Amino acid sequence: MAIAIRLARHGQKKRPFYRIVATEKAARRDGRFHEIVGTYNPMVNPPAVNLKEDKIRRWVMDGAKPTQVVRDLINKNFPDLLKGKDEHQRNKIVARRANRRAKMKAKKAASK
Repeated sequence: MAIAIRLARHGQKKRPFYRIVATEKAARRDGRFHEIVGTYNPMVNPPAVNLKEDKIRRWVMDGAKPTQVVRDLINKNFPDLLKGKDEHQRNKIVARRANRRAKMKAKKAASK
């Protein structure tokens, strides 16, 4: 099952407080999770973000994908944390495309 790093809402009505958790993608928003990797409190000025860099790095390297909001929070606090993973995935995609194009050219050359 796919792992996501996302927000889990806690707190009172109209006073949200979020935990940043690593959880199964199919799990409910505030349901079961594997591990708490940080907190986010948007009610203070400026918003308070506490992230555990080592835990986030471990989950991302294990294949967890952060949601867009969590990705923005991580990039604000640790700009280079997700950069290496994104570049690695981009390079894999480019290599696959090049391999596919090479196979198609070889196939066309063989059929002529």
